[in-house]
Amino acid sequence: MTWLEQVNDNPIAWLLEPESPGVRYLALRDLAGLPRGDPELAAAQKLAHTQGPIATVLAAMQPAGYWVKPGPGYSPKYRSTVWAMILLGQLGASARADERVARACGYVLNHALAADGQFTHNGAPGGTYDCLQGNLSNALLDLGCSDPRLEKAMEWAARTVTGEGLAAPDDRQAAVRYTAYKCGPLFRCGANDRLPCAWGAVKIMLAFAKRPKERRTPLIQRAIEQGAEFLLNTDPATAAYPTPPPRAPGGVFSFRNTDPATAAYPTRPRSKPNAGWWKFGFPVFGMTDVLQNAEALARLGYGHDPRLANALRLVLDKQDEGGRWPLEYDYEGRTWLSFGPTRQPNKWVTLRALNVLKAAG
Repeated sequence: MTWLEQVNDNPIAWLLEPESPGVRYLALRDLAGLPRGDPELAAAQKLAHTQGPIATVLAAMQPAGYWVKPGPGYSPKYRSTVWAMILLGQLGASARADERVARACGYVLNHALAADGQFTHNGAPGGTYDCLQGNLSNALLDLGCSDPRLEKAMEWAARTVTGEGLAAPDDRQAAVRYTAYKCGPLFRCGANDRLPCAWGAVKIMLAFAKRPKERRTPLIQRAIEQGAEFLLNTDPATAAYPTPPPRAPGGVFSFRNTDPATAAYPTRPRSKPNAGWWKFGFPVFGMTDVLQNAEALARLGYGHDPRLANALRLVLDKQDEGGRWPLEYDYEGRTWLSFGPTRQPNKWVTLRALNVLKAAG
């Protein structure tokens, strides 16, 4: 059975309707399989940049390459530079197709990237999070950024997963160490009570997936293997991800007592995953859902891993009789434009779901 045969009906013609130029372009590129340089694809890309949501977001950009106010661009949510870049990447914007996109990529690298490769909310190394690191790496990769500084950001992300070359957060004599927020390997986050954050894990792993295999360093490959085990050792459909070991005696945080490759961490009692895991929406900003988790794993080659089967079944169960998926959460009124009414069949969410099934199939 092909990936499309798992869908109740073929919704691709619906996605290709001309009144949705942004979706149409991505459907032609990702689902219809038109080759790069195809005249129809080129025309669709141009139209998406001039009449679709891409044009709306770019119209709000300042000439220097930022949105709302200069600087690292994390606030205000969800209209400043960081969020504009994430959204543009998911909309299919291209630095080759529009010079403004290239200008914005350069601005982010100049103002939000620290010396060791950390994307930060405040420009300082300690202001980095896995979700921010993954989101901006994903955005720049999607936008076609070729700046060598992005290579350093990818290596930093891999190093934080494996722990190679990074000292503990309390080792203030070390040249390179974890910090209060990015506090340990395997996606531990100070903003998440120093627990491994699966939301951040998915963002990082998706960025690794978008890097061509031939350009994955041994360090990145080790990070992929450890990260995949972390995400798959718990059923992604349940999102009941584990927590790290407790603090060492005396209250000093320690991550040395558990092998990161095993992810054999105890589960926090009475904790419940965020309900957002099971709500598929568009765009996908700081939070993560089962669909994005499945996308990262499928694109990394784990689509046939039996541990992903329940998540893929969950994805399929959300479609309607026409093979369309509803919008279950959105950022209505908080970002530049609306992407459709909630609880109704949605082209952007359907596009996301079909891409996951294709990658897994």
